[in-house]
Amino acid sequence: MAFQPVLERIAEEIGRTPGRGRPADYIPALAARDPRAFGMAVAELDGTVYGVGDWREPFSAQSITKVFTLALDLAREGDELWEHVGREPSGNPFNSLVQLEYENGIPRNPFINAGALVVTDRLQTRTGDAAGELLRLLRAESGNPGLDFDLAVAASETAHGDRNAALGHFMASYGNIDNPVPVLLDQYFRQCSIAASCADLALAAAFLARHGIRADGTRLLTRSQAKQVNAVMLTCGTYDAAGDFAYRVGLPGKSGVGGGIIAVVPGRCALCVWSPGLDERGNSVAGVAALDRFTTLTGLSVF
Repeated sequence: MAFQPVLERIAEEIGRTPGRGRPADYIPALAARDPRAFGMAVAELDGTVYGVGDWREPFSAQSITKVFTLALDLAREGDELWEHVGREPSGNPFNSLVQLEYENGIPRNPFINAGALVVTDRLQTRTGDAAGELLRLLRAESGNPGLDFDLAVAASETAHGDRNAALGHFMASYGNIDNPVPVLLDQYFRQCSIAASCADLALAAAFLARHGIRADGTRLLTRSQAKQVNAVMLTCGTYDAAGDFAYRVGLPGKSGVGGGIIAVVPGRCALCVWSPGLDERGNSVAGVAALDRFTTLTGLSVF
């Protein structure tokens, strides 16, 4: 299939669309982004990449990185991970404390903040540098050795990180956090601060389209584990709008409040779209619309 004409058609349609939402305003570096910026990339299984718009422009990956941290930890400990974090949609905001108390400190899934903190904590215990391990994976899979943390974004998140600190301490009180909470938060905020482009993230996510096989041909996840990650992305990857995303797009996806969304067509390709304007649930307005059009125009979907 020729992806480039599809991407160009989508970009043209998105460019005519009014109302792009608003950038995240609690991190100054994100708030300053133009809500009408737009980029989209598709990476095929062999590493061929197509793109349109601002597809080479780095942006703050934020919660998109949770997918890769999950894969790294799942590769190390397997099903034991699921004793510490669930696999169900939350139905609550991504930074909610509500469910943790009556579920005894076990987060509902790995993509809400509480769940991502647990996964980062467990990867930290196994590697001693969870954020560094993540960065090495992203550099290798994207083929871009220049990927790095944005320390200004990390510092901004630290300054506004009281809710995440509360989540960490609360789960620690239930014995579900191993590392000192300040160490965990430093790892987590650096993880979320990584700046990458649509091209970088589409290439990096392609191991999920290859059923767990990395760009160099080695296996990161078993085929079953890759299926698990894709399944949790489909049901939990877009905060409390996952049902609507599955209905409209029909692909495993993971969004971030930097305006990016990755999506996977198993056996075919991986995508990343970026536009900083968000809806009330924290997902890119133009990004969701673009992925909706992609699956409509190409017929590529898991359904």
